[in-house]
Amino acid sequence: KSPFYLLVVAVAGPLSFQPDSYTGGVPELVYRPDSWTKVANVIFLDSPVGAGFSYSATDQGYKSCDTKAVDQIAIFLTKWYEEHPQFLSNPLFIAGDSYSGLIAPPLTFQIAKGIEMGDKPLLNLKGYIIGNPLTDRKFDLPARVPYAHRMGLISDEQYETYRESCGADTSMNRNIQCKNCHDAIDKCLKGINIHHILEPECSSEYNGNSDSGRTLFDYGGAELGLSDISSECREKGYSMSGIWANNRSVREALGVHKGTVPLWLRCNHGTPYTTDIRSIVEFHRSVTSRGYRSLIYSGDHDMTVPFISTQAWIRSLGFAVVDEWRPWYATGQVAGFTTLYANNLTFATVKGGGHTAPEYMPKECLAMVDRWLSGRPV
Repeated sequence: KSPFYLLVVAVAGPLSFQPDSYTGGVPELVYRPDSWTKVANVIFLDSPVGAGFSYSATDQGYKSCDTKAVDQIAIFLTKWYEEHPQFLSNPLFIAGDSYSGLIAPPLTFQIAKGIEMGDKPLLNLKGYIIGNPLTDRKFDLPARVPYAHRMGLISDEQYETYRESCGADTSMNRNIQCKNCHDAIDKCLKGINIHHILEPECSSEYNGNSDSGRTLFDYGGAELGLSDISSECREKGYSMSGIWANNRSVREALGVHKGTVPLWLRCNHGTPYTTDIRSIVEFHRSVTSRGYRSLIYSGDHDMTVPFISTQAWIRSLGFAVVDEWRPWYATGQVAGFTTLYANNLTFATVKGGGHTAPEYMPKECLAMVDRWLSGRPV
């Protein structure tokens, strides 16, 4: 996703759209009361090149991969601190969610190694935060079926058949029994919104993704297109971001260079990108073992990267439990559950959160990150 989208519409940013409110055809922005910018200075970065309003002067520049993205972000941070040395003493935490689970830990590791080697400027790295994070295929994918069973989306019989026929097999060469089992489970889960299993599964026709058959800009007016989207659908907010970001006056105000990004997309799936980091588990071990803190959180209604997959790879690290599984609270209510492990690794679920948690439960996630950044228990 574009960090501009994260800044304006979802997750941690200070702005959001007023529903069904327009000025001169442009969606109206309002301040978000639960922004993470209330407790930290936040740099929102478009990465990889081609995301959001970022661009390359050459076609070759758009070709990227995980390791290249990590290197480019590290270079960016070095240059940014050289231009803004007044922030060098501030504690630095690397944060990301979803696919950034494959990026943030290696980036933190690279910065930590640079500090050990005496790289300048000297960054005041303290740790990292990742939410609903992709981590390792062998943990992330097999967790979806057990999660669906736990949440009552498939039957006991289907789950037992899955265990007997498939086990932990995630290969493409499944046996016929396993394939038939997966087909039956897929049929059961058709129509379930995997990003938040309690929310409606809405059409992606209007959400501004590059893989959609048509975009909002095929319609004569913004309000006309959005009127077809149910108010229950989160896609309405996604669509408003596309209308806003592609407005000529908005682009001029943002300083977007003309001709560089013809059409802003919330998720630009057309960028040539290769996943070349298959597992992040050892990066977590390396970074936390160096004394850096980590907060790893999961929305408990996310089936894209289920919280049980995150729990599984955390347990595989073999870290001792310092503070047993317990509820944590926000505004006097249970907001999730948390476990503190050795090496200052905190895991927390966010009750009612989807993929990713702050978009769905902003007040609770702000309370969580505020406590953690200040060094208090979640």
